[in-house]
Amino acid sequence: MHQLSGWDDTIVALATPPGVGAIGVIRISGKQALPIVDAMFPSKDLVSQSTHTVHVGLLHVDNKVLDEVVVTLFKSPRSYTGEDVVEISCHGSPFVQRQIVDTIVRFGARLARPGEFTQRAFLKGKLDLTQAEAVADLIASGTEAAQRAALQGLRGGFSAELKQLREQLIQFSSLLELELDFSQEDVTFADRTQLKELLNRLATTTQALLSSFKLGNVIKNGVSVAIVGKPNAGKSTLLNSLLNENRAIVSEIAGTTRDTIEEVINIEGILFRLIDTAGLRANTVDQIEQVGIERSYEKMRAADLVLYLFDVADPVKEVKQWAKGAAEQGLRFLLVGNKIDLASVPLLDQHSSQLPVVPLLIAAKDKTNVDALQKAMVQEVLSGQLLHENIVVTNERHYQALLQVALALADTKKGIEEGLASDLVALEIRRCLQYLGEITGEITNEEQLDFIFSKFCIGK
Repeated sequence: MHQLSGWDDTIVALATPPGVGAIGVIRISGKQALPIVDAMFPSKDLVSQSTHTVHVGLLHVDNKVLDEVVVTLFKSPRSYTGEDVVEISCHGSPFVQRQIVDTIVRFGARLARPGEFTQRAFLKGKLDLTQAEAVADLIASGTEAAQRAALQGLRGGFSAELKQLREQLIQFSSLLELELDFSQEDVTFADRTQLKELLNRLATTTQALLSSFKLGNVIKNGVSVAIVGKPNAGKSTLLNSLLNENRAIVSEIAGTTRDTIEEVINIEGILFRLIDTAGLRANTVDQIEQVGIERSYEKMRAADLVLYLFDVADPVKEVKQWAKGAAEQGLRFLLVGNKIDLASVPLLDQHSSQLPVVPLLIAAKDKTNVDALQKAMVQEVLSGQLLHENIVVTNERHYQALLQVALALADTKKGIEEGLASDLVALEIRRCLQYLGEITGEITNEEQLDFIFSKFCIGK
């Protein structure tokens, strides 16, 4: 259990989104939660009631009825925060909710800060820091993949992996520390061969977690996809086909799209931010179109994935030249040949055989093979990684700490190979333990916690 100063007061907040609705839930946590609500709820003595019970009655203040409510009790330590928690389900009028919250504040509570309920749960040892952060990720999840990753963290999968790493390191660290106590007798308690084997295993596990961050970033933040190509290649038609709606203006006039258009689509649990760009052509006298083309290049360079759309009637040489340039710039891209409904079979075969990357051939206008393109986009992003119950790192803070763990493990191993003294090897292991502890919150400070929980919503 973590102890910080100034955490003995009682807090209150609206736990449901503000605005008119069927009901609103007001959450109170702290030592005075039960007495405060009990003073407003004359129909029953709430303080004497059992935990995890529900009570229906009227809330009163100054002989005035505020609302008919449902009061749910969660007594310490069997609550989310580990403190006494009371939840009031009232009618969803913003005026009614404000009256109730104001009265609770008047009776001795204060308004909760963002994430303060979850922060108290962490400080009381109900959650570790990775689980607490998973709560925010779950609230913010917009896809099934993001939901699964957050639930895995909330259930403690990531924490268990880190705990195993720490316990094994602590065991050897204690043996090294013991050697220091008997330094005059020149005895060895920590088998260096076993320690090297352990470091190799830990380095493999750490590297696997680091590698998963690329996938985790995709799950959490989505993928930006720039649709680029020459004018009239069918970029706007493709965007409309992917979205199943007429979002972009389609015209036979070259240069119709003057600026980028961005839309979001969920494909197999991953959010793709589709960016329809102005057509790429070298010469144009239209200044507005030229600005659009420059923005297209900017979006292309910043995108996680580029769909280069070309008319299958275009010369193969042009497509090869673009693909070569994209590869040299390190862009991740798919070649997509459009308008196959208007092309001959020999022409299509020519593209498939001569291009450095086998293109996906579609007809955006009638959605032919667009589903195959969607599958290819998912496969390109996942790079063969499956979205099941594997542990995936989605948090930048965790990733940066794991990088430091990997460096410390490498330094420890190098020190052992070079015959480093036990006290210096122990120092490197403590460095590993420091960064692992920062991830789970076993080692932390008040400023760091305030920063992490300030990103939560109020009421959670």
